[in-house]
Amino acid sequence: MRSRLAARSARLVLAAAAVTALAATATACGPEDTTDTGSSAAPSTVASDGSGGSDSPSAGDSSTGGSSSTGGSKSTGGSTGKTGSDDGEKSGYGQACGTNDLDLTLTSESQAGGYYLVTAKAKSGITCYLDVNTPSVSFGSGADGVASPVGQGGEDPIKLTGSNVAYAGISPKTTNNNDGKEFENVIIATTDDDPNPAELKLPEAANVDKPIVTNWATNSSEAIPRIV
Repeated sequence: MRSRLAARSARLVLAAAAVTALAATATACGPEDTTDTGSSAAPSTVASDGSGGSDSPSAGDSSTGGSSSTGGSKSTGGSTGKTGSDDGEKSGYGQACGTNDLDLTLTSESQAGGYYLVTAKAKSGITCYLDVNTPSVSFGSGADGVASPVGQGGEDPIKLTGSNVAYAGISPKTTNNNDGKEFENVIIATTDDDPNPAELKLPEAANVDKPIVTNWATNSSEAIPRIV
């Protein structure tokens, strides 16, 4: 009986000793575990900050977009366009006259059996040169309506600016018969391949047959067309 009690007491002592040892171990490990957990939590915060840092480059991208907007400041190269427009204003100086650079007028004259006198004047702000001696003249689009040059007059080149003018004479009919076609307009250009010819209305319908045209001249008396 005593031996059983003694054995039981020994077991209780051992159990108590084990509980005490376990509690001591838990107490000892608790702060270290908390410290470790805290230290492991700190890097995760840094990582999230780091990911926030990765967002900041995208903000940098938007700032790069800002640099593109400074590229938009190249659109202030529209100021260059302004310079270009200044150049454009000066581009009318020293060039060959295109038909659209000129104000053209046409009058009916009675000399030499009747003809049309064309007067060419540079538009406001334009200075140009009639490099080609003879204007391109036609009645309608057919080959039989094209005026042949007669070689009269001619100064090469003629400078047109301000009040300076040049003259050319057109005779719509050079034959002594009743042949011909009637036209109400005449087409005039400074060259055969001018993309902007002018179409002038005649004072009255003209009978056209083998028309002729003089060269440009600065004296209107040199622009009376005659068959030589």
